[in-house]
Amino acid sequence: MKVLVLNAGSSSLKFRLFDSNNLDLIAAGLIERIGEKLGAAKLSKTDGSDVALSEIPIQNHQEAFALMVKLLADNDCLTKLNELSAIGHRVVHGGEEFWRPTLITQEVIDTIKKLIPLAPLHNPVNLIGIEIALEQAPDVPQVAVFDTAFHQTLPKYAYLYALPYELYENHKIRRYGFHGSSHSFVTKQAARYLGISLDKINAISLHLGAGASASAIKSGKSVDTSLGMTPLEGLIMGTRSGDLDPAIPLFLSRELGMSTDEIDTLLNKKSGLKGICGNNDMRSISENAVNGDEISQIAIEMFAYRAKKYIGAYLAALGHTDAIIFTGGIGENAANVRAKIITGLEQLGIVLDTVKNTMVDSGIRQIQDKSSKIKILIIPTNEELEIASQTLELVEKP
Repeated sequence: MKVLVLNAGSSSLKFRLFDSNNLDLIAAGLIERIGEKLGAAKLSKTDGSDVALSEIPIQNHQEAFALMVKLLADNDCLTKLNELSAIGHRVVHGGEEFWRPTLITQEVIDTIKKLIPLAPLHNPVNLIGIEIALEQAPDVPQVAVFDTAFHQTLPKYAYLYALPYELYENHKIRRYGFHGSSHSFVTKQAARYLGISLDKINAISLHLGAGASASAIKSGKSVDTSLGMTPLEGLIMGTRSGDLDPAIPLFLSRELGMSTDEIDTLLNKKSGLKGICGNNDMRSISENAVNGDEISQIAIEMFAYRAKKYIGAYLAALGHTDAIIFTGGIGENAANVRAKIITGLEQLGIVLDTVKNTMVDSGIRQIQDKSSKIKILIIPTNEELEIASQTLELVEKP
């Protein structure tokens, strides 16, 4: 038996197929440019074989789903959908309604639809993936795994904003947090690696990539996180601004005549690293910085400084801290960024080993100096594996 994990985006369908018995990856795929004139698809099997299709028409997500099934069948990964033990769906926003993975029913679908105002870019396309999968595989148990669920353990004083309380009561304006599957996965991995039971570990998890967030983990549970009601607050990201004075959008509207849509586009798609230096790829930015580009150097300094401040805040919130975890594309691979974030925290008992930090490895590794009181870990994230694990755990319950 096998479990399929789906992550439907506005113009893409990402999928992973796992063995239900041991959660070994069987195949991974991505279908891109859905709805454009010409799309592309790729399937990679763990035996090293790849299949790539380019310049093919993929008019909608229904055609993308059919193409996915065909790719899996043609490459001996899956004969028919009824072979599946379950299908797990990534859903970005679960509001206050969903605290854990949930078997999908019509009531669940209706509730996800009601939450669209909280995630207008993500929940609608997540729903498209769910509805197509239910139509094509009605007899297979299907589970929604929410990015926000891991952070539902935040205490009220941490998730409320200092706004009139009725805005929370009537409109659920509050901090929700995201990247929950990633923070959950690396926290479990850290606990296992360090030999600490999950309900005892305290850690600061830094998921650093195109999207970035920090999370304070106490006794294995999220007690604070940098992303807010939407994935815009907090750390500097690839194209998103992160924290800023809330009066800035008002200034942009009043003084520059920008519409709400223009401001939304500015903050979500034209800010962050891209807004600072015109580039949202940390690899290119780092290369330009080494070659003397001053604005690229400033972008890296800003990115690291924001993360450093969140570490300080979360150390205060947690008290005892076992580990700082780096994960995500930047967190796992950018040694220069990790060094800038950690350097200067020595007085707090966090000391980097500069040699270990620059060593390249694909697994979990420690990069702290022997004098460091707090472990510094690099843990490759695997959100799809976490979704598969949570999905199977739910459907296999008596």
